[in-house]
Amino acid sequence: MKLLNKEPVQRVQGILTEFNSNIEVIELNSSARTALEAASSLGCEVGAIIKSLLFKTEQNFTLCLVAGDKKASLNKIKKILKKKDVSMASANDVKNITGFTIGGVSPVGHLNKIDILIDHSLERFNQLFAAAGHPNCIFKISFKDLSKITKGSIQELVE
Repeated sequence: MKLLNKEPVQRVQGILTEFNSNIEVIELNSSARTALEAASSLGCEVGAIIKSLLFKTEQNFTLCLVAGDKKASLNKIKKILKKKDVSMASANDVKNITGFTIGGVSPVGHLNKIDILIDHSLERFNQLFAAAGHPNCIFKISFKDLSKITKGSIQELVE
């Protein structure tokens, strides 16, 4: 089965097509599981890779979109969410909440509605690359379109 035909990838492609028919999922020959692998596969700067990180509070989950060359700041995220108890979601939570496995978590196409925070440092790139439901599938998008399609709140999320 081609990766582009897998259900999670199809879910992402459906959202992208509805938003802009010119944005399409690209299947890579090599893994894009980490930002470094993705940048190497695509021949781009690590910072242009969007890391989709799921954080858990007492009852909610928040997806933070961070540049591949940056580290998310738990303290800043806690302040933004106005919560004391914030942690990285478990692999099971990631799968159950987003419908994606770690390494393939897309900014769009989640199984559940999730609040999204976007780190402003992503704005420095003309083109960004995000996972598209599988570690070997990505899509290219501008910061402006990323902000529109996710309805994410632009914040300072990194250390």
